[in-house]
Order: sequence, then C-alpha cells, then structure tokens
Amino acid sequence: MAYETILTERDGAVAVVTLNRPSVLNALNVLMIRELREAFAALETDDGVRAIVLTGSGDRAFGAGADIAELGALPNAVAAVALVHNGQALTLQIERMRTPVIAAVNGFALGGGCEVAMACDIRIASEKARFGQPEVNLGLLPGYGGTQRTARLLGRGMAMYLCLSGEMIDAQEAKRIGLVEFVVPHDRLLAEAKRIAGVIASRAPLAVAAAKRAIDDGAELSVAAALELEALHFGTLVGTSDFSEGTKAFLEKRPPAFTAS
Repeated sequence: MAYETILTERDGAVAVVTLNRPSVLNALNVLMIRELREAFAALETDDGVRAIVLTGSGDRAFGAGADIAELGALPNAVAAVALVHNGQALTLQIERMRTPVIAAVNGFALGGGCEVAMACDIRIASEKARFGQPEVNLGLLPGYGGTQRTARLLGRGMAMYLCLSGEMIDAQEAKRIGLVEFVVPHDRLLAEAKRIAGVIASRAPLAVAAAKRAIDDGAELSVAAALELEALHFGTLVGTSDFSEGTKAFLEKRPPAFTAS
C-alpha cells in the first residue's frame, strides 16, 4: 500500500516502517498518525512479519514532535483533546502489538517522536540521536503518553526533569538513564536494528508474543499476580507445536522450523 507520509518495506520476516517527512524533520501530523496506525494494523495481521523496525528518513531526525502548524490551528480545548487521543491511540497500538517493534532512532526524537519511540519495545539510538519532551516551551505538556511513559521507564524524578525542563539529552545520557538500550555508530544504526529484529524473528513467534505480553501486562500487577500470569503463559506454550518443534530441534542439534502454531 502506498502512503504519503511513511514508507514501508519488507526484508524477509522483518518489516521496516520509516517516518517520511524529512522537510519538517518527520514531524507527526494527523495524516502521518493515521497512516502509521493503518500500517501497523496491516503488519499485525501479516503472519509473515515477525518483527518491525521503526525509523525516520534522513540523517537529522527520527521524529521532531507534533506538527506545530496543526497545533497552532487548534480552535478549542475539545479539538485539542481529540488530537491528543488520536496520538495516544497510536502509541497504545504500538505498545500492545503482538509483533515486537524496535525503534531505530537516527536523530532528533522530540515530543511526539520521543513518545512514539518510548512506545516501542526496544530502542536503539544513533550516536547522533537527541531526546527530549520540549512541550513546555510551547505552553503545553506531553500529550501522546510522554508524562506517563517517562515515569514508568525512568522513574518520577527523571520524568519530572524531562517534562518540566524541556531540555534535550544526548544518546549516551539516554542510555545511562534507561531510555534506550543501545547506542551505535550512525552508519550502523539500521543494520543493527535489523540484526536484532532478525534474531527476534527467528525465535518461536507464539513464545515471543507471550513473553511480550507477560512483561507488559505484568508491569501493572503485583509480583504475585504477575508470576501467575507468567505461569499461565508458560503452560499455554507447552501445548503448542512450536514447543514440540523447539525441543525436538534442540535434541537433534538442528535449527528449529517454527510455524506459529
């Protein structure tokens, strides 16, 4: 399917989605959010896709926030809340996907761009990447999940610093505080993201999806309830064909051929 603001491509079981408005540093407008939601929905139902890489076009930005022109044209609070709900729906969709999503942050990830990256399961940053929630500079607060995901990922104090100061941090600082998992040379970013996506794509799909759900859902539960959830997922997976294939392949010292069944 052709899109106006994003690009999609396939490399085997790995899909790459690229934010593609380089003239405005890949700012997220209403059309881009709609196209991202459509693209992710299509990829989620494609059994051949087992991991997704999300990145930005050009060398300067992953996503430099919401489209300021659209924000400035908001007529009232009702329209503003509707706009925010639309962006939140995108970040929730990414977060809740069965298929793992890896953010390959190639430059500025600010405002909505940072919020989209935080909704991904794994974040890899170019050494040139910069992160921030600068909405207070516009008289706003983060609206696509930034106040909540920074607190959950980084703790209350760091969430307060990022959301109240609006300051940017570099890739190494983002790694130090746990906002990204890896920092790599700029020219290796996409290759490394695809490599990790390829590793995940080679694993048992039902097990990957169950582990993702256990981590995400368990974070909202008590430890005891989360452990019970983990046990239920474990028990369900033992009844799958992939479990039988995985154990058989291990004993036969050969690569497994998983079928997501």
